[in-house]
Amino acid sequence: MPPTLIKTADGSHSLFVAELDEHYHSIHGAIQESRHVFIQAGLKQIIKQDGASPVIANDKINILEIGLGTGLNALLTFIETDKSSVNINYTAIEAYPISIDLINQLNYIECLNAENYQSVFNTIHTCETGKPVMLSNNFTFSKIIRKLQDAVFETKFNLIYFDAFGPRVQPEMWREDVFAKLYAAVEPNGCLVTYCAKGEVKRTLKKVGFTVESLQGPPGKREMVRAVKN
Repeated sequence: MPPTLIKTADGSHSLFVAELDEHYHSIHGAIQESRHVFIQAGLKQIIKQDGASPVIANDKINILEIGLGTGLNALLTFIETDKSSVNINYTAIEAYPISIDLINQLNYIECLNAENYQSVFNTIHTCETGKPVMLSNNFTFSKIIRKLQDAVFETKFNLIYFDAFGPRVQPEMWREDVFAKLYAAVEPNGCLVTYCAKGEVKRTLKKVGFTVESLQGPPGKREMVRAVKN
């Protein structure tokens, strides 16, 4: 059974997977959760390392998203950096892509008053797998359709958006071997951000080498996590 479209508290859509009893985003607000966890605590933290631009070779930020899902995080990242001088190389991994019919029903463009970005959102979901596409002069996007466990990274990343389903329904995504693989893929001073702040998750992140920060969570959630590779 395909996921069901739902409307969250801030008016933006999410998806509900009945067989897992799990939502793709917080029911308290899909857009506000993504902005809080991935843009505010992740992207802006990396960019501000050197004031207006990041301390990164070739002035480029390499971002890895675990769980492309509805494409909301990628869209918000594009909008946030579109009018800046920051260059983004964005790679998204998704094992189970959502149907285009369902993608076309999502209301993010409407909620964000972002009609100019409709073609960008469409390309995120329709571009060819494994081939980088230029969404703008400063934003390159690549999509990989496979499980994280099977992925091989040739690039080191400055920022990881870890947006897999929670440990209750997808425990294999939160294991030590997974986080060790991601730790190895992160540049020094890079970070991983996730909505999940369970004690076991924080302990596992620390075990593989990350320095873990517990930050205020988005509405409806007490905490979130930012894990930094010192």
